[in-house]
Amino acid sequence: MEIDFAPSARSTVGIEWELALVDVDSGDLRQVAPTVLEAVRPPGADAHPHIHPELLLNTIEVVSGVATTVRGAGADLARTVDELRAVLDPLRVDLMCAGTHPFARYDFQRVTNKERYATLIERTQWWGRQMVIYGVHVHVGIEDRRKVLPILRAVLCYLPHLQSLAASSPFWAGRDTGYASNRALLFQQLPTAGLPQVFDEWHELESYARDMLHTGVIDDLNEIRWDIRPAPHLGTLEMRVFDGASNLAEVLALAALVHCLVEHFSTMLDDGEELPRMPQWFLQENKWRSARYGMDAIVILDAAGNEQLVSEAVAELLPRLEPVAERLGCLEELDGVRTILAKGASYQRQRRVARRHDGDLDAVVASLVAEMRAGRPL
Repeated sequence: MEIDFAPSARSTVGIEWELALVDVDSGDLRQVAPTVLEAVRPPGADAHPHIHPELLLNTIEVVSGVATTVRGAGADLARTVDELRAVLDPLRVDLMCAGTHPFARYDFQRVTNKERYATLIERTQWWGRQMVIYGVHVHVGIEDRRKVLPILRAVLCYLPHLQSLAASSPFWAGRDTGYASNRALLFQQLPTAGLPQVFDEWHELESYARDMLHTGVIDDLNEIRWDIRPAPHLGTLEMRVFDGASNLAEVLALAALVHCLVEHFSTMLDDGEELPRMPQWFLQENKWRSARYGMDAIVILDAAGNEQLVSEAVAELLPRLEPVAERLGCLEELDGVRTILAKGASYQRQRRVARRHDGDLDAVVASLVAEMRAGRPL
């Protein structure tokens, strides 16, 4: 089996943002995605090019076009969200985003009527029905297939940094789980989800895909749901590790960080430098630590086993990436990572709101809705 890697302009960027539809009055999830999708569908078109269905009827995905800057992708998302609000406001439905809804019951959610979703639920059963989760996916264009796997391995060394910054799912079905990102551990229960297989050569990825298809683990390459994965049909490396972000400024900060990391490692390859990599057991431990402790995680930095508080590691990383950000035109967006460090990641902000309101999770939903409307952390 051969997997072609589509031509893609270097360091182009695209963003996908999964959004929850919540009732204005109760804060609970609303199953109105089909109504919304029909209302926004342009006349004569099969679907809206930037608004897509997802697994559950309580979810809408907004996607940017292919952009040369994170800011350009963000402008696409902002226009699409405004278009959605024109339909949602009369329905008394709000937009909300976090890795999980703080109190919604998974067993009340309905699945979108598509064969691939029905197949997923039939196969995965209880775990599949738990997937009331929301994420942000960032695609970065890579111009040469030979770069894809080395860059993937290098970015994996920073997976706990990315996951901790984006962690926004401390609550599940009305309870505090004790985790910063409960979504991270929920999602990896699906077949082929979680940390990627680490390969040195492209033909190894092709062998893996062939075996997965032959044995019926997957029916399509898109069913490889790794936290970071090649997207050969687009010519990108796709970052899927992020919990859903509650506001556009945070989406762009996270996207800028990934954008800079990929370009940084691509430049290192051009200069003949060796990219970092870590053993699988360190990667696995880092994923758990960041899911559990978020910004308080002490993460493993390298193959030698050196460790550091993740918030300190992020703070030290940003100045090293600023020359790359300036070149990519995302210096302002990258600086948004410092806002997360200063104000706390979403899971921290949510817990603060819950404490101020004696554990009332209605207040947490209201705060997430407010951040979505404000476009920034509050």
